[in-house]
Order: sequence, then structure tokens, then C-alpha cells
Amino acid sequence: MSALFLVFLLLFSSASGGTNPASSPDPFAAGVSLNIDCGGAANFTSEFGRAWVADRYFSAGATGLVAEPHRFLQQQERTLRFFPPVSAGKKNCYSVPLPPGRYYVRTFTVYDNYDSKLRTPSFDVSFEGTLVYAWRSPWPEAAARSGAYADLIASVLDGAANLCFYSIATDPPVVASVELAAVHPLAYDSASTGTDLILINYGRLTSGGSLFGPGFTNDSDAFSRVWQSDADFRSLDVPIKALSAGGHRIFGANQTPNYFPVKLYETAVTTDNPSDALEYLLPVDTRLDYMIWFHFAEIDSGVTRVGQRVFDVVIGEENVTRIDIYKEVGGFNAFKWHHIVENLTSSTLVVKLVPVAGKPIICGLENYAMVPLDLATVPRQVMAMQALKESLRIPDRMGWNGDPCAPSTWDAWEGVTCHHSDNGQNLVVTQLDLGSQGLKGYISDKISLLTNLVSLNLSSNSLAGTLASGLGQGSLVSLDLSSNELTGGIPESLGSSNLKVVLLNNNQLDGQVPEKLYSIGVHGGIIDLSGNKGLCGVPTLPACPLFWDKRGLSTAGKIAIGLSCAFVIVVLLLIYLFCIRRRNDDYDFEFPQDLISIAAKRNRYQRQKLMLVEMDAPNSNGFPSTSNTR
Repeated sequence: MSALFLVFLLLFSSASGGTNPASSPDPFAAGVSLNIDCGGAANFTSEFGRAWVADRYFSAGATGLVAEPHRFLQQQERTLRFFPPVSAGKKNCYSVPLPPGRYYVRTFTVYDNYDSKLRTPSFDVSFEGTLVYAWRSPWPEAAARSGAYADLIASVLDGAANLCFYSIATDPPVVASVELAAVHPLAYDSASTGTDLILINYGRLTSGGSLFGPGFTNDSDAFSRVWQSDADFRSLDVPIKALSAGGHRIFGANQTPNYFPVKLYETAVTTDNPSDALEYLLPVDTRLDYMIWFHFAEIDSGVTRVGQRVFDVVIGEENVTRIDIYKEVGGFNAFKWHHIVENLTSSTLVVKLVPVAGKPIICGLENYAMVPLDLATVPRQVMAMQALKESLRIPDRMGWNGDPCAPSTWDAWEGVTCHHSDNGQNLVVTQLDLGSQGLKGYISDKISLLTNLVSLNLSSNSLAGTLASGLGQGSLVSLDLSSNELTGGIPESLGSSNLKVVLLNNNQLDGQVPEKLYSIGVHGGIIDLSGNKGLCGVPTLPACPLFWDKRGLSTAGKIAIGLSCAFVIVVLLLIYLFCIRRRNDDYDFEFPQDLISIAAKRNRYQRQKLMLVEMDAPNSNGFPSTSNTR
């Protein structure tokens, strides 16, 4: 294992539990916690009454079982999940939905020859995009056979805790359990140090007592912390004496914001010889700074006044403070004090309690590496990459999990290249090289959020759908979408002035090619549009049909159709108006039947009168007319 972190090497098993994640403004007040039995197939409750859930929230991998399960008393230590890079990719994650807040995170890692290969794997572990643990083969024998615990305290800001594993070479990362519990947002002086730090446990010690805490004993801890004996970290050259509170009540413990358990202050160690100093040897990484917490309580009923027990705290070669517990808080009261150590030069940090009056005393000690958060990918680009993962149907073997670019010490997602942003505060995606990967989806419009993308290669896949308009980002220089099944027209947005290489050949594109896009080839760039039977309108391609432009009808074609439709509408309107006018002017001139009857009688009378006149008049020969009278 790397010196980057300290794990608890335990020859016995553990348990932990809690409630399911729940949305809450204060996850600690809501009691948010979750315990995952990695590789486990069913929920269960441990002997300590803590709830464990079956394996979930993992990206890929397979389940395994330790070679000697009878040596592990707790169920969650017997099963495990491992991530073969051939099928699961080099990067895999547990992405646990949690409300934003600060969390205590503990993992149990074991090998125990689960794969019958007799070789422990090498891999890294990150939390929220920051490298926290490094396992290197061969592991210490105790860790390989019986497992090791590691824990940290960190903030979750985006609603999901990402615990990721990165394969070294072809080794499969492995994990047996993951536990998460909310802690107070101001715990461990976060108001001063900020939330952009991860506190990695290099030793959480109880003095004069044995290991206790959730998962190991029935003793409670509000943060689910586990406290181990200080025996392995104390100098063996100094004889010590263990002390106990003897049933006296301890005040001042289990209080906000750190909630240090009362049990921690019920035991202590001091020296046999009044002139001896208590000495601790703490492993550290010289590249990091450390936060050391000291826990004191005057539990010796013989100390009853100020000045009776006084000692100096010396860290490294520096005398950092003088402690008089009784002066600070009196007897049987918890007293906490912490100090930050910087610029270390040795991998072992020596902490001494040097007597001034009486013998030194201590109840507990905590040593945390202060690991700054690594740079993360710009959130909008993380969103874009997640959308592309879904739309392109990225296979598990490519390991597209967690942050696309972080940790910066790892390779980015397969086929992805990242760089620092211009302001140096984030990571950005600059290249996607996913040619010949068997992809069968489509290009998400959210690709437009990759505003730093310089090169995109999705050639020789089976991508369908249309070209996303978001492909026109100004940063893009090279675009290769050749040999896919893309349809539709070429968007005008692709006429980016920065594009130098455009390969769209062997697709099913149609419509007129934008002039700006074609001009790339004219001005020294490379453009290939061959193998698209429907494209037209530029040299080397057929002429577009009349009124055809780009994706369909040109503007002139649309205007012609519009005028034609307008003419038809006008003609129809005129016909309609004419019909309406004629119907209004078509009057009925027929006389009433009474008038017709009077006129007929008058006409008959006139004819009879005329006949009588004619009879009385001489005829034209001068002779009277003759008539047949009788």
C-alpha cells in the first residue's frame, strides 16, 4: 500500500448501518447514512443492530467471495465486488445519491485470494474526483488475508457521492463494503479550513482503552467513527500506566459540532516515571499537511487544583502549546485542542507530551491528512459527457464513470483528452476519439456544452440521426463523422471558421452543402463529402434540383410556392365574391295572378271592340262588306 493513507489492519470483522439516503437541508440532523454490502445479494441487519443493504449504485464489475469466509465473522466482510478492466473498463464507481453535506466514508478492502491467483491487485481509489488511497501489490500479509479499513471525512456538493476505483495495468480493483454517514457541517473546524479539503484518517486513537465504535462494539458514535487502541503508535521505550474514570461522569463530551463520544474520555494513559514524556510515532506523507486533534480529561481524582498537572505539547521539534487541563475545564471534563502541521520532512511525525508539573496524560489522538480537492471538470461539460454516454451507448468496457477528467493524476475516460481551463480552476474536455468503437446511438445536442472541444472523431461506427446543430462550437478544428448512418442535411453552424478538417463521407446526408463549409477545402483545409447521394450544390457534387437549397426548398422556392398559393387564394376569393354578388341581384319580376287576370279580361274586351269597328267601316274596295246575316 502507498504511504498516502493509513488503514486499520484488523484481524476481526466489523459492522455498521443506518438509514437510507434522504433529501434534507441538514443530512446530519436527518440521520442520513447508508451501509452497502459490496457483492451482497440481500439486505440484512448485523448483530449490532445496524442495517446493511444489498450491493447497489455500482457502475459495473462482478461479485466475489473470500476464500476463507469462516475467518470473517461479519457478513459484509465475506462478499466483495471487483472490476475487471477488460469488461468493466479501467475506471469504475459507486455513485451514491446523497443530499449535499459532509460525510464520514469508510471502506473495507480485502483480497483473501478470492480469485485463486495468489496476487493482490494494484489500484487507486478516489472520492469526489480526488485521489485518496493507493493500493500497491504486494499488500501487507495482514491486509491481504484479513482486510483493512480506511476512512475519511469529505463534502458532497452535487447530490451524489462518487467513490471510484482505477485499475493499475490490468489488475481488477476490489472492495468489500462501503459505509457513509452524515457529519455536522462545522465538524473538524471546517469553518476555518473550508469545504475544499478531504480529511483522511491516518490514526484515530483511544488511549488506555480498546477498539470501539459502530461495527465493532455496541458503543455509539454520532459520526459512526471507529476508535482503535493507541498501543501500536506509542513509543514502547516509555513505560505507561492506564487510567480509568472509575464510573465518574464525564462532562463536555458528545457536543456540537464534533460530537466526540463520552467513552473516549473515560480512559487515559500517563507515564510511570514523572520525568518521562509520552511519545507517539505517527506515519505521515511529507507531501501533505496534517490536522492533529488532542483529547484530554482530568480523570485522576487526585488532581484537584490548577498547576498540579502541566505539560508541553511538542510536535516534531516545535513546542506548540502548554496544557493545564484542570485550569482549562476542571476535573472530569472533556478538553479538545487541535493543531495543523505543515512542511513535514520525515515520514514519521513525533508527538511528545513533555511534563512540566506532574505526569502528562492523554485520552485520545486523531491524525488527519488534509488533502486538497483535485480540479474537477466544468459541471456543464460533465453534463454533456453524461448525455453523450447515454446517446452514444458507450459500452461498460470503456469505463465512462465518475468525473470525465478527474482525478488529474488518472487517465481521463477512454477516448477522452482533457486540459486545464484558461483560468486554471477546472478541467475541460478538448478531444473525443471514439472511432471504430461499435457505437450505435446518436449525437446528443448537449455536445454544444463542450465549448473547448478541438477534435471530434466518431468515424466508423453505426451512429444514426441528424447532425447536432451544437457541433458548430467555435473551438472545433477537426470533425470526423465518416462511415456512419447519419441522415438529414448539414447545419449551417458547421461553417465554423476554425474548422480545418471535415470528414462526413459515407453517410446518408442530403440537401445543399453550406457554402461556408465547402469553403474550408477551398482555403487549404480538408473536406470529404463523398458517399452521400443526397448532397448537392457544390463542385464535385450534383446540382441541386430547382428551388432546392440545403435541407430542402430554397428561399426562392418557398417564395414561388407562397406566391402561387396567394394567386390561387385570390382567384378563389374573386369567384366567391362574384357568386355572392349575383345571388344578391337576381330579382323575381313575375306579376301577381290577380293582375294577370284583369289584364287578360281587358285584352279580350279591346279585341271585341276592335272587331265591331272593323265591321262598321267600308272595305278597301269601296263596297260595303258582306256578312252572312239572317
